[in-house]
Amino acid sequence: MNERVLIVGCGIAGMAAALALARRGMAVTLVERDPPPPPGDADAAFFDWPRQGALQFRHPHAFLGLMCNLLADHYPDLLDALYAAGARRLDFKAMLPPNLARRYRPKPGDEAIWSLLARRAVFEPTLRRYVQAVDDIEIINNVTIDGLITDSATQPIQVQGVKVRRDCVAAHGPELRADLVIDASGRTSKFPRWLATSGAAMEEENEDAEIVYYTRHYRRRPGVEEPPRGGKHRGNGDLGYIKYGVFPGDNRHFAIIVCLHYGEARLRAAVKDGAKFDAICRSIPGLAPWLAGNPEATTPPFGIGDIRGVRRRYLKDGEPQALNFFAVGDAALRTNPLYGRGCSTGILHAELLAETLAETADPRQRALAFERRTEAELGPIFKASRAEDRNGIRRSKAALEDQLLDEADSTAKRLRLAFGDALAAASRNNLHVLRGLLRTVNLLEAPGQFLKDRRTRLIITLYTLRGRRRNAGARRQQGPSREEMLALVD
Repeated sequence: MNERVLIVGCGIAGMAAALALARRGMAVTLVERDPPPPPGDADAAFFDWPRQGALQFRHPHAFLGLMCNLLADHYPDLLDALYAAGARRLDFKAMLPPNLARRYRPKPGDEAIWSLLARRAVFEPTLRRYVQAVDDIEIINNVTIDGLITDSATQPIQVQGVKVRRDCVAAHGPELRADLVIDASGRTSKFPRWLATSGAAMEEENEDAEIVYYTRHYRRRPGVEEPPRGGKHRGNGDLGYIKYGVFPGDNRHFAIIVCLHYGEARLRAAVKDGAKFDAICRSIPGLAPWLAGNPEATTPPFGIGDIRGVRRRYLKDGEPQALNFFAVGDAALRTNPLYGRGCSTGILHAELLAETLAETADPRQRALAFERRTEAELGPIFKASRAEDRNGIRRSKAALEDQLLDEADSTAKRLRLAFGDALAAASRNNLHVLRGLLRTVNLLEAPGQFLKDRRTRLIITLYTLRGRRRNAGARRQQGPSREEMLALVD
C-alpha cells in the first residue's frame, strides 16, 4: 500500500477517496481545476468561491445517515469540525411527526438514523481543511487536465498518469504520473472520452430524468424559529406537475427547490423570477410556513439541468478495459440530485475502492473486485433512483395532458395504488413502518429492504384493508392544481 495515487477532482468524493487511501498508507495527490476556497466562514465560501468544477455547489445537499455513520466511524474529529462550522445533527426522534414522537421509545439501531443539516459551503471547505492536515495528502489547485498517459501497447491499456493543459505546464510540468489514477471529476468527467480514444471500451446506462430544478436560498430573521417538522403538510412533495422540497441548513440558512418537467414552459419561466418563485412557494401548504417569517432571500432563483441517471462500467464482455484506473462518485455513478443520495454514495464508493486496493495488488483483480463491490452496494440505489425518475416522468406527462394521476384503469394498477396509499398511511401513523422507511431513505439498507420484514408487511396489509379512500390522504400532497398555479403566475 505504498503506491502513489493521483486523484483528479477535489470535491467530496475525491477528498473522501484521499482520506480512505491515506488511512491505508498510500501517498495521495489531489488535482483540482478550481482555486481553493477563500478564507473566512461558510458565507464567504458560499458567496465568493468560484466553484466551477462543481455545478451543484450552491444547490441544496442532503447528508444522509449512510454518510454520517461513515464519518462517525472513521473521522469523528471531522464531525466536530462540521458542528463548529454550523452543521446541525438531526436525530431519528426529531424526524418523527408529533403523533409518533409522543409515544417514541428508542430501539437498537435508531442511533444510526440521523443526518446533517448544512450547506455544501459548510461541508466542503471544512472537509478540505481536514484533508489538508493529513501528511500523506497533497492538494494542487488551478490545474486543468488535458488527457491521459497510457501504455496502449498492452491490452487492456495501462493508465500511467495525466497530461497537464498547456497554460498550467509552467507551474506543474507537462504531465503528472502515478501508480494509480482515480477519476473523481464528477458529472462533467472527460475521462470516458480520453479512455475511448486510447482504446478502452465502456458500458454506460444514461437516462434523462426530464426535469430542471430551481433553487432559492433564504436566511431566517433573528428570533424566528424553524417551522416544526412532521406536521400535516410536509415540506417536500409532488403535486404531479411540480415537485418541491425544503432543505434546512446551517446558521439560520435554508433553501427551497422547485422541480419542473421540460414541458412546463410557463412555470419554468415563472420560477426564474424571485417574486413569482416566492408566490409559488407560499401557495403550497408545505412550503408556506417557511416564508411566513419574512426570511431574507440571499440569492435569486437559479437552476440546474441535465439531470440524469448515469452508470459507467469500464468492462467489455466482463473484462476490464483499463488497469490502474478507477472512477468514483458521480464520474462513475450518478443519480438524480433531487433524492440527495450523491454525497453518501460518493463517500461509500471511496471506501469500497480503498477496501478493494488493500486486498490485492493485482490490477485485473482490483478492477473486477471494485466493479463487483460497486454493483452490490450502489447498484440497487442506482436502479431505485432510475425507477423513481421514470415514475416522475410518467406523472409529469400525465399532468401536462390533464390525465387523472390516481385513476386505476387495470387491476394491477389498482393494486399498486392501493399498496402505495397503505404504505403512506402506515408510515405516518406506525412507528415500526416509519423506522424501516427512514432506514431506506438514509441508505442504511438496500432500497425497499424494510418491506421484506414480516411485521411491516402485516401492518401494510391491515392498512390496505381500510380502503384507498381512507388511506389516500396520507400520500396526496395538498396544493393548488396546475391550472390554479398557472393562473397565479400569469
